Amino acid sequence: MALLAAFLGWMFDGFEMGLFPLIGPDALKDLLVNTVAPEDMAKTVSSWFTVIIATFLVGAATGGVFFGWLGDRIGRVRAMTFSIFTYAIFTGLCGFATEAWQIALLRFVASLGMGGEWALGVALVNELWTKGSRAWVAGAIGAAANIGYLLVALLSLGMSAFIGTITGWSTALGASDDLNKYLFDHGAWRFLMISGAFPAILIFLIRIFVPESDKWEEEKKAGSTSFWSTPDLLGVLFGATVALFMIYAWSPMGFDATWATIVTITGFGMVIWGFLLPVRRYLHRAASAGTMTHDTRITIRKNLLIGATLAGIALLGTWGAAQHAPKWSGSLNLHGTSPVEVKAYTQLATAFGACVITLLTPVLADILNRRLTYLLCCILAMASSITFFQTNTEIGTWFFISAFLMGGLTASFYGFFPLYLPELFPTAVRATGQGFCFNVGRIIAAVGGLQFANLEKGFGGAVNAYTILCSVYIVGMVLVWFAPETKGKKLV
Repeated sequence: MALLAAFLGWMFDGFEMGLFPLIGPDALKDLLVNTVAPEDMAKTVSSWFTVIIATFLVGAATGGVFFGWLGDRIGRVRAMTFSIFTYAIFTGLCGFATEAWQIALLRFVASLGMGGEWALGVALVNELWTKGSRAWVAGAIGAAANIGYLLVALLSLGMSAFIGTITGWSTALGASDDLNKYLFDHGAWRFLMISGAFPAILIFLIRIFVPESDKWEEEKKAGSTSFWSTPDLLGVLFGATVALFMIYAWSPMGFDATWATIVTITGFGMVIWGFLLPVRRYLHRAASAGTMTHDTRITIRKNLLIGATLAGIALLGTWGAAQHAPKWSGSLNLHGTSPVEVKAYTQLATAFGACVITLLTPVLADILNRRLTYLLCCILAMASSITFFQTNTEIGTWFFISAFLMGGLTASFYGFFPLYLPELFPTAVRATGQGFCFNVGRIIAAVGGLQFANLEKGFGGAVNAYTILCSVYIVGMVLVWFAPETKGKKLV
C-alpha cells in the first residue's frame, strides 16, 4: 500500500508537471488578451511562461526541504497527505485565475507539494520495504512521474475529441452555454486545471490504508524527532525568497547580465545556507544531547552537499535540454505534420523511454555499484542528448528512436536516486536529506534554464545551446568518485 501510494502520488505529480507546458500558452493568452497588444502577445506569453516554469522549480526545491522536514518531525504518512493536498488543491485553484500573476503564485504553492511528495514517498517505501529487492521498488517510483508525462502526451493527441466529449457531457447535465464557454474554451485549460484537484482523493486512501514507517516510529520513541524546531524553518523561507529574487534578476523585468550573475553567485550561497539551517541545527542539538557522534554529523553534512550536486547535474541536464525536446521538435522539417501532433509524439517517445530505463537503472546499480552506475548514466545521457540535438533536422524514424533513447537515458537518474539517496542518510534525517538533495538542484536548473537565450545567442543557435547545457554531465563524471559507495549497506 505504501508503494502504491508513493507511485500514484508521484505519477499524478508528473502529470501535473507535464500539464502546464501543454495548456500554459492557451491559459496565458486567455488571461492577457485584454491587457497586451496583439503584436506583443507572443513575446509576453513566452516571458510569463519562462518565469512560471522557473518559479515552479524554486517552489519544488523549497517544498522538498519543507515537507522533508515535516516528514522527519511528524511522520512520513501524515506529511505525505499534506504534500498531496497542497499540490492537488492549488493546481485546481489555478482554474479560477483571472491574472497571469495568480497562475504564477498558485503554481508556486502547488509546487511546494510536488517537491515534497517525492522525498516522503521514497523515504516511506524504502523504510517499509524490507523484503525483496529495493532496486525494483526504486525503479517503479522513478517510472511513476514519467507515466504521468506519458498520460499528458496522450491527452494532447486526443485533446479535441476529449474537449468535445466532456462538453457534450456537461451540456447533457444541464450546464449553461456560459459555463461551458468558461470551462472549455481556449484549450479547456480551466477545466484541466480544476481537474488537477482529483489526486486529493488519495489523501483518504493513504490515511486509511498506508502504515507509518516503523523505522520512523522507533526514532520517535527514542526522542530523536524532538530535536527538530519550527523556528528553523525561517531559514527555508529566507532561502526561497533569495531564490525567487535570483529568478527575478534573470527575468525580462530584472537586471543586466553582469548584475544578475553577481546576484546568482551570492544568492545561491544564501539559498544553501537557508535550506540547510533546519538540518544543521538538528544535528547540533542531537550531538549536544549525545545521541549522535561527531563523525556521523560530519558525514551527513558531506552527503548533503554531494547528493545535492549529483542531483543538480541530472536536473539541469533534464530541465535545461531534454525537457525542451517537444518544443524544439516544432522547429524542424515536419513534412506537413501538425506541430501539435509532433510535439505530442515527441513527448510520448521521451516519456516511454524514461519509463523503461528508469525501471532498469537501479537494477544495474545493484549488479555493478552506485558510483559506476552514476558514471554510466552521465556518459550515456550526454551522448544521447548531444546525438539527438545534433543529428536531427527533420521528423522521421531516427528522430523518434533518438528521442526514445535521450528521454530514457537522461531520466535514468530518477530510477537511481530513489535507491541511492536513502542510503546516504539515517532514518532521523532521511526525508529532509533526500528532499534537500533531490530538489535543491531544481534551483540550479531554474537559473540554468533562464540562460538559454544567452547561450543560443552566444553559441549560434538552439542546437549548440542545448549541446552546451548537456555538457554539464561531465562534472558528474568527476564528482561521483568523491561520493560514498553504499552498495550492500543496510538502511540505518
